[in-house]
Amino acid sequence: MPDSVPSHSPTVYEQIVALEQARTPFVVVTLIEALGSVPQDTGAKMLVTHAGRLVGTIGGGRVEAQALAFAREIIEGKGRLRGQPRFVNWSLKGDVGMTCGGSVKLYFEPHLAGSEWTVAVFGAGHIAQALIPVLIPLPCRILCFDPRAEWLEQLPAARNVAVEQRTDLASAVDLLPDDAFVLCMTQGHHTDRPILERALNTRAFPFIGVIGSAAKAAVLRREMVAAGLSADTVGRFHCPVGLEFGTNHPHEIALSIAAQLLTERDRKPVTADAATAMKSGS
Repeated sequence: MPDSVPSHSPTVYEQIVALEQARTPFVVVTLIEALGSVPQDTGAKMLVTHAGRLVGTIGGGRVEAQALAFAREIIEGKGRLRGQPRFVNWSLKGDVGMTCGGSVKLYFEPHLAGSEWTVAVFGAGHIAQALIPVLIPLPCRILCFDPRAEWLEQLPAARNVAVEQRTDLASAVDLLPDDAFVLCMTQGHHTDRPILERALNTRAFPFIGVIGSAAKAAVLRREMVAAGLSADTVGRFHCPVGLEFGTNHPHEIALSIAAQLLTERDRKPVTADAATAMKSGS
């Protein structure tokens, strides 16, 4: 009879692999330095998800409770601070409120693979072929839709790239998360318009860009107004897409589009007070 392998609780590293494979956001909290009377040794780790501590410990008690709250803030926070690695140095008495003396230095390492910024690219042509390799190293999830298998096959394989051969491209709009950035870069006006019209008419995506000229944009807007969309609605897409620099070389266009995507992603929201001040001219 073969020897049985004893069961064991997953280690921190086994859980990291499992979380990455499941694309679940988490933070690794590591005790970098411990001075004085502290409840755990240097090098201790714990994993934190939306639900709280998953495995490991940095000492329990108030210091761990504060670290758990801080880690969840990194996962759930807004804007540029969300997902940023942090070092903290806490006095256990002054910062944490524990009676024991000493201090801890902690490193919070976020892994937010399950909640990346989504960029949906409709069309796998020359500009997409140049743009997607630029986006791959960024913390984003890239979706590319095209009816042509031979163009999709030319895109680089990467963990954060998903491609789908689809004849009805407009129907893929319904699959996107509400915060997706949408790029229409198909073979032309007639294939871009159904995607654009569905994106504008059914959702409020934070960014919609269309490859093409100002003249193409004017035609698209005129046609969609004639089809019943409001002037405000059809004014919500960017065409030409990309910042105004470089030439018409596909790689330079790709860089200008990537720069615009990052600019829009990191744009600070206008507060009500700021909006009032702008209107009043103060």
